[in-house]
Amino acid sequence: MGEHLFTSESVTEGHPDKVCDRIADAVLDDILAHDPQARVACEVAANTGLVFAFGEITTTHYCDIPGIVRSTLAAIGYDGECGFSSTSCAVITSITEQSPDIAGGVSHSLEQRSGDTDVLDELGAGDQGMMFGFACTESERLAPGSLMPLPIYLAHGLARRLAEVRRSGLMPQLKPDGKTQVGVAYDGFIPLAVRNVLISTQHTADAEQERLRSELFEHVLRPVLPAELCVKGRLEAVEFLANPSGRFVQGGPEADSGLTGRKIIVDTYGGMARHGGGSFSGKDPTKVDRSATYYARYVAKNLVAAGVAERLELQVSYAIGRAHPTSLSLECFGTARVDEGRVLALLQSGELFDFRPLSIIRALNLLETPYEPVSAYGHFGRLDLDLPWERLNKVDAIRQALGLR
Repeated sequence: MGEHLFTSESVTEGHPDKVCDRIADAVLDDILAHDPQARVACEVAANTGLVFAFGEITTTHYCDIPGIVRSTLAAIGYDGECGFSSTSCAVITSITEQSPDIAGGVSHSLEQRSGDTDVLDELGAGDQGMMFGFACTESERLAPGSLMPLPIYLAHGLARRLAEVRRSGLMPQLKPDGKTQVGVAYDGFIPLAVRNVLISTQHTADAEQERLRSELFEHVLRPVLPAELCVKGRLEAVEFLANPSGRFVQGGPEADSGLTGRKIIVDTYGGMARHGGGSFSGKDPTKVDRSATYYARYVAKNLVAAGVAERLELQVSYAIGRAHPTSLSLECFGTARVDEGRVLALLQSGELFDFRPLSIIRALNLLETPYEPVSAYGHFGRLDLDLPWERLNKVDAIRQALGLR
C-alpha cells in the first residue's frame, strides 16, 4: 500500500446520537437488572426539546422510561444552560412487545441449569446478519492489552479527556457536545506517526477561540498523545485544528437530531475493520448484532494475543432462529504465524469457542454486564472497564492447541 493516512473519529457522550445510545442502554440495564429474560429492542430519537423512546420490549418489569431519560440527560450535563434541559424536554414513548414470529425462535430460557448443554441448540439467533471481530497489535506500545487500531484508540482517548476536563471544571467553558478525529500515517499496516488532530467542542458564548484552542492543546491533547507517536517526535509538529468552523455554542439535540445506532463505526474500530451494519445500544444479548459482535472481538483479541497474527479479522453470520452460525471466516492480512486453515478449523471445532447465542451469553456473562458505560467512547479496547469480551483468558489454550510458544 505504501505510505498513506488513515483517520478515525470519536464523539463525546453529549453528541446527540450518543445521547440516544446512552438512554437506550440505560433502559436496557434497568430492565435486565429486574428481568433477565426480557427481550429489549429500544430505540431513541432526540431533537430540540424532545426525546422519543420507541421499540419492542417484552418484560415483566415496569420500566420508568421518562424517568430514565431525564436522569440520563442530567448525568450527561444537559441542565438547560446549553439549550437542552433534562427537566423541561418532552418525553414521548411508543413501546410494543416483541413480534411473536421473532420470539418463537428465541423463546428458550436464558437461565443456567446443571447438565443442560443440549439446550444450547434451542436458542436461535434473534436475527440474520453478519458480524465482525477485529484485533491488531499497533496500539500495544501505548496501551498494552488494548489490541486496537491506533487512530480510533487515540480519538476515544481525546473524547474521554474532553468530558473529564469539562466535568472537573478545568475547562468550565466546555459543554457536553464534542467530536475528535485523529489521522495517522501508515506504511502498509505499520503506523508511523500521528499527523493531524481535530477537536470540535461545544462551549459557552463568551469563550474566546484562541484561548480555547490553547487550553485544548494543553489540557486535552498533551495528556493523551505522547510526543513519540507524533510526526517529527514533537506534539507541536502535529497539525491541530480546534473548532475549525469557528463558534460552537449551539450543540447537542438542540442543534442536531440524534438517533440510536448512527455511530456504529465509532463504536467499533473507527473504520479500520469491516462492519456488518448492526448497531448495539438498546439491544438485549439475544440480538446477535450485539452479542456475536462482542464474541467475535473476544475471539479475535485472544487469537492476536496468543501470537496467531499481528492483525486479524473474523466474520460470523447467522440465520434467524438457528443457533449455529451459517459461516465463519478469517483474514490475517499476511501477518499469520500459523496456517489460517488450521486456525479456522480450531474455531469451527467448538473446542475453545462456541458461537451459538446461548453459549455466547453465558461465556461472556452478558445478562449481568452493564451496558450504559460502553454507550460512549467505544465498546472495544476499554482498559478503563472490566469488560468480559476484552478478557484474555483463552491465550494459553490457543497456544497449546496450535503449538505456539
